[in-house]
Amino acid sequence: MDAIDRDWLQMFDVAMKHLFAIDHFDAGLDDEQLSCFADFPPYEAAMIFGEKFDLARADVYWFAKEHQADLKSAS
Repeated sequence: MDAIDRDWLQMFDVAMKHLFAIDHFDAGLDDEQLSCFADFPPYEAAMIFGEKFDLARADVYWFAKEHQADLKSAS
């Protein structure tokens, strides 16, 4: 198994924080589990993960502006 691309993982965490206020550590994901989602763009992978595990969406108004810019570049 290839290691997870660190740039992808960073953008996945940005999307997870934006959508669900958690990152992959909080979700308990290891490289093997992350590899199930790594074929998707980071934002889409976060959405799929959230739907799969029925995560509640976070209120996006608290999200810092610099992270919103990062999230736009991940799309």
